[in-house]
Amino acid sequence: MRIWELLAIAVGLSMDAFAVSVCKGLSVRELRPRHALTAGAWFGGFQALMPAAGYILGSGFRGLIERVDHWIAFVLLVLIGFGMVREARQGDEGEMSASFSAATMLPLAVATSIDALAIGVTFAFLQVDIVPAALMIGVITFVLSAIGIKVGNVFGAKYKAKAELFGGVVLIFMGAKILLEHLGILS
Repeated sequence: MRIWELLAIAVGLSMDAFAVSVCKGLSVRELRPRHALTAGAWFGGFQALMPAAGYILGSGFRGLIERVDHWIAFVLLVLIGFGMVREARQGDEGEMSASFSAATMLPLAVATSIDALAIGVTFAFLQVDIVPAALMIGVITFVLSAIGIKVGNVFGAKYKAKAELFGGVVLIFMGAKILLEHLGILS
C-alpha cells in the first residue's frame, strides 16, 4: 500500500473522531490546550490501537481466505464508508457532555475507532506493515481531533456532517480502488 493511500485511509478514519471533537469543542465554554490534548490522546490512541488489534485478528485467519481477501477489503471499506455517509445525512444534533473525564472519553474513543478495527483486519489481508500504518492513523487522528476541538469551539457543529461525509466517501473510493487493482482493472 502506497503512503498516499494509507494517508487517505487515515484521514477517512479520523473523520468520526474529528466530528465528535467538533461537538466536544462546542460544549466547552472556556477552551484550554488540555482539552485538545485530551481529545487527541483518547481518539488518536484508540485509532492506533484498534487497527493493530484488527491486524492480529486478521493475520490469524488470513491463510484461509487469501483468494477472496480483496473482496473482503472492498466490502469492509464500502460498508464503513456508507455507514459514515448515512450518519452524515441523518444529521444527529444531540447534546454533547462538556466533560473530558475517562468515563466520558472512553466510550467515545471506542465508538469512533470500531471502524479502525475492521481496517486492521483488511490490512492483514493486504499484508500492510501495521506498525507505521497504525502510527500514521493515530497521529493523524490526534492532530485532527485536536483541531476539531478548536473548530467546534469557534464555529460550532456546522462542519460535523461534512467531515463524516468526506471520510465515508474516501473509504468507499479506497475500497473500490483495492478491488479494481486486484481484478487487474487498475495497475
